Amino acid sequence: MDSQVMVALALSLVGGLSTSLGALFVIINPAPNLKMLGLLQGFAAGLMLSISFLDLAHNAINSIGFLKGNLWFYAGVIFFAVIASFIPEPTLTSNSDMKSKKKQGDDGGKDIMKKHRRQVLFSGIITAVGISLHNFPEGMAVFLGSIKGLRVGVNLALAIALHNIPEGVAVALPVYFATQSKWQAFKLATFSGFAEPLGVVIVAYLFPRSLSPEILEGLLGSVGGVMAFLTLHEMLPLAFDYAGQKQAIKAVFLGMAFMSASLYFLELSLPKDMSL
Repeated sequence: MDSQVMVALALSLVGGLSTSLGALFVIINPAPNLKMLGLLQGFAAGLMLSISFLDLAHNAINSIGFLKGNLWFYAGVIFFAVIASFIPEPTLTSNSDMKSKKKQGDDGGKDIMKKHRRQVLFSGIITAVGISLHNFPEGMAVFLGSIKGLRVGVNLALAIALHNIPEGVAVALPVYFATQSKWQAFKLATFSGFAEPLGVVIVAYLFPRSLSPEILEGLLGSVGGVMAFLTLHEMLPLAFDYAGQKQAIKAVFLGMAFMSASLYFLELSLPKDMSL
């Protein structure tokens, strides 16, 4: 294997495994109550929306034009809307319903809690998929940066590592709540970070020969559409249900602001002729 690829793989692992650090912050603390979970789901939804609209879709529109960028974005939306129509999902159950069930008997309360856990687990898996798709082009950026020079690659990998810590939290938290398993939460968050070294391998061995930059940008725009649909269809309803609409909306905008600031500082670490 080429030495440049090895260096890029090592640097991307530093960035990718920082999702594990985010997961550690979750699993060393007790599982949150439903209201706190709803707030953190809103925060994670903000992260996902910021990545979708202000990163992936924005870059696609700038790279391949407004019309093509939008067509790719909405192709992703429609594609996953069709898939989601075939995915069975539990009906949302509000906290007030849960309290009334508990008054009626322990069995009713346990059934409702099981539904809550299934909903949250589904949301955690969705977040892991979305974060993985977002991490993939970051691995490509680390590879291209390391080609320009070790200093550029190291700076970029460290910036991505800091940027990925809250993403690890967003993945691990719902999985930990739903499964009560620290190992499952840690494992899924870690796996979502492995998309970065996978991005290095793809760009090093397949990208130069098989994908044009225009098609790659279009596909990333479609990923943005998928992430936007998943966030609005799955994550926001949970946040509204568990934390209340007003509090959840505040958490969403806090997550968007956090990710926007993170993307900005990440962009500063890139050479002028490179962008994520």
